[in-house]
Amino acid sequence: MTYVPDPACEVAHGDVRPESGTRTLVAVFASPVAGFLLSFGAELGFRTLLLEPDPARAPAGALTSAGPELDDTADVVVTDHHRGEVGPVLRDILARPVRWVGIMGNPRHEGPHVKALTELGVPPEKIAQVHRPVGLNIGSRTPAEIALATLAGLLADRNGRPGGFHF
Repeated sequence: MTYVPDPACEVAHGDVRPESGTRTLVAVFASPVAGFLLSFGAELGFRTLLLEPDPARAPAGALTSAGPELDDTADVVVTDHHRGEVGPVLRDILARPVRWVGIMGNPRHEGPHVKALTELGVPPEKIAQVHRPVGLNIGSRTPAEIALATLAGLLADRNGRPGGFHF
């Protein structure tokens, strides 16, 4: 009997590397969630970037503005909706050709980004491009869980799947 490799087994045994180079994950604002997003995202084959507009908070290598790195491969996750610069940062991100933009927050009430973007003159159709909430509904409470749920949603999208438990 000849052994025929099973692709599913190769994945389970770590013999298949994740897709790489086709998606960029951009975490906005240095935060615990951003740290987990970037760490887990790199393991999942995303090119990872941190955008931190405050130079005093920006670690080495972080972007401080939305530049050419935010192209049509970029999935952007804003990790803090309480930061005062959320409006200008999102306005600048929405002006780039990014693939997807999401902001963390409770879906039961309007996010502060809506008012901030409206006051900056961003058209309603651009504001509507900002996804909220982000990630799969798994009851996330910790930064690691939030990052996991967010990346699960982005991974499902990258793989052309709806997410959840529909196979």
